[in-house]
Amino acid sequence: MTRIAIVGSGYMGGGIAQIFALAGHDVVISDVTAEIAQSNLERLRTETAEFEQQGLFAAGSTAIIAERISAAASIEEAVASADFVEEAVPERIEIKHATLERISKANPTALIGSNTSTISINKLAVAVENPARFLGVHFSNPAPFIPGVEIIPHATTSEATIETVMSLVNGSGKVAARITDAAGFVLNRLQYALFHEATQLVDEGVATTADIDAIVRSTFGFRLPFFGPFAIADMAGLDVYAFCYASLQETYPERFATPEILANLVDAGRLGTKTGGGFREIDPARIPELVAYRNKVYAKMAQLLEEVGPSPFDE
Repeated sequence: MTRIAIVGSGYMGGGIAQIFALAGHDVVISDVTAEIAQSNLERLRTETAEFEQQGLFAAGSTAIIAERISAAASIEEAVASADFVEEAVPERIEIKHATLERISKANPTALIGSNTSTISINKLAVAVENPARFLGVHFSNPAPFIPGVEIIPHATTSEATIETVMSLVNGSGKVAARITDAAGFVLNRLQYALFHEATQLVDEGVATTADIDAIVRSTFGFRLPFFGPFAIADMAGLDVYAFCYASLQETYPERFATPEILANLVDAGRLGTKTGGGFREIDPARIPELVAYRNKVYAKMAQLLEEVGPSPFDE
């Protein structure tokens, strides 16, 4: 993978272009018109210079972006000689179908990714010629600064395509996670589940939106940059989780039914870190190391928040 094309040069597409260019790839951006692509290229150059001045990008990034990102007159011109093409057009299936069809006809061999956040990859694949080379490659906004990327094959995506794109994304400094094509994928299914429950709390008069935001970011949200939900549950104790579910069920019997996977682990005596494993395995000899790591990163996060100060929402 040496030459990459980005189709759709807005803030998501532009951010993805920055990622790949800074990782050493030559990147061509395109849009519905040559003028829009050129305008967005100028925006990317200005934005990169600002990020470098703010210390958000490494020294020399502005020169790299100027050298490695160019704008094409058309989608066809951009993708013609690309090894990998990332589609980042608006989240409407008819627009994505038309764009993916143009991409795949203009380049019959390039691997193709879609940055869709919610549309089924299987449904998008019908527009792609030789769909074995197509998959979802979902970056998060703002792309240059959010490390996680969902890699979403469809039913006939080749293993070679998956492995190559995983290597490309990981090699660009991101964290690629392979998942199955399902409604909402992983990121948005979890994000919207949290948001839905948060709105329920507001509707029930339990807390204000500001207080809910404060609780999330300063309690369990504080842990999430370092541990996912299963590791957090293991450290808390799965028996504790099962008890909390039972307590919640007194008021919300259906909404908080105990997950079968949790109940099965508890029944098997796999209670998490304290028993050497639950959802995640850990050598009991490494538990002190895990505790030391946990305490260190939480303390560092507190120091970082003190350093950067409150967000404009919370001042």
